[in-house]
Amino acid sequence: MPLCDDDSTSKTMHLMGDFSAPAEFFVTLGIFSFFYTMAALVVYLRFHNLYAENKRFPLVDFCVTVSFIFFWLVAAAAWGKGLTDIKGATRPSSLTAAMSVCHGEEAVCSAGATPSMGLANISVVRPAAAEGACSR
Repeated sequence: MPLCDDDSTSKTMHLMGDFSAPAEFFVTLGIFSFFYTMAALVVYLRFHNLYAENKRFPLVDFCVTVSFIFFWLVAAAAWGKGLTDIKGATRPSSLTAAMSVCHGEEAVCSAGATPSMGLANISVVRPAAAEGACSR
């Protein structure tokens, strides 16, 4: 942020708020899903007879899979909300409103171009599309 004084110095601004929780939840769920999938694959391939003989294993596997599907939906929604919060915090009009130098009577601040959020939008669309494909 420019200070608009005689020294032409600038000051670093930091975004207000913590936007990391939805992303951390999403990544953590992905890691746990990967570990569960690897464990289930070992049971399916190596201990198939144990899985086929015991009627409890398929039911537990089904319940855990349904739980992961539910939490994946929650994580995708949380990441979508987190992305919306990031977009709001980084909107040029929000940034200029947060700059103290723009509150002066003689100050003229313009918002500039809106940043491109294409890849961020794709990061929310991809898990939802993958989830929809798996439910068919």
